[in-house]
Amino acid sequence: MGSSFGKTIKLTIFGESHGPAIGAVLEGLPPGLKVDTDYMAAELDKRRAYGSISTARREADIPEILSGVKNRLTEGTPLALIIRNTDVRSQDYQNSTVPRPSHADFTAQAKYLGFQDASGGGHFSGRLTAPIVAACAIIKQALEEKGILIGTHIARMATAEDRPFADDPAENIKTLAGLQFPVLDSSAAAEMQQIIERCAAESDSVGGVLETAVCGLDAGIGEPIFDTIEGEIAKAMFAVPAIKGVEFGAGFALGQSRGSQANDSFAVEGSKIVTTSNNSGGVNGGITNGMPVVFRTVVKPTPSIGKTQQSVDIQTLQPAELSIKGRHDPAIIHRARPVLDALTALVIADFYAQRYGYMWLRNDR
Repeated sequence: MGSSFGKTIKLTIFGESHGPAIGAVLEGLPPGLKVDTDYMAAELDKRRAYGSISTARREADIPEILSGVKNRLTEGTPLALIIRNTDVRSQDYQNSTVPRPSHADFTAQAKYLGFQDASGGGHFSGRLTAPIVAACAIIKQALEEKGILIGTHIARMATAEDRPFADDPAENIKTLAGLQFPVLDSSAAAEMQQIIERCAAESDSVGGVLETAVCGLDAGIGEPIFDTIEGEIAKAMFAVPAIKGVEFGAGFALGQSRGSQANDSFAVEGSKIVTTSNNSGGVNGGITNGMPVVFRTVVKPTPSIGKTQQSVDIQTLQPAELSIKGRHDPAIIHRARPVLDALTALVIADFYAQRYGYMWLRNDR
């Protein structure tokens, strides 16, 4: 099972949604890197379920660091942490022979022959994103201290749209850091939350589009041809269960443009070479060009809905109806924001470590 990611800095996750605990192992961190548990808790809080727009499952999500840290500093050895599952109801998943539409139930059964834990989605659950956020918070904070900022907002949900990132999104990213619901326009935020509440009342769900920006990157980061910045970010994004598409810069809209409209002209700003537009999303030839890296991800509607759906019984091969029980999110898009930030931080730090060595991540380098 491919539950590890990274080359110089490597993240491995483990556990199941309804198992005793979920966790992560982070290898390749330099010794002496700050581990701020308050910062980690704040990042996990952005992922936390709350109110009528989230699942009723309420987990404390308190990380227990088992190794690799002493006196709030990394030792340079593998850092291992766990988050205990304390609010599970495995009885909601007794009918495991009828796969839930658009879940991994059927494909997991085909690959693991019934030996997998299907409760709550098992290892395929979005629950596994919690240790990703916890572990990568260490990296994200270290990047911030190096002047690299990462932020994500909900760009679109159904008919509601947020305003786009500014040409220089650094201030937008700082604003988002203090928001539980990551939308820059307060009126758009209210509309989106109303959409989620209506879907919940109708036993349905809703998806949307997230937009992520990375500021403060040097030009020249990336490893063509197969390990491009876009390719590695996209690979990391597709580790999030709900992500079904990724585009960079102007993305698919470039297919409707002419070169004279799409090209990013170069200019000089002070002593720095910049581009006058950013249709390429900060990347040329798979390598950063020094402009903000901007990409969008499509988040599908939560597949666990209360409406009756058609399925089959995989033992009898007979048609079956399924009305999913249990506690589920009418939308997970707002909770996915810190996961995307965390994985983006991992990718960026890994690229820098490959170019400059893993000690680069320390603030004194």
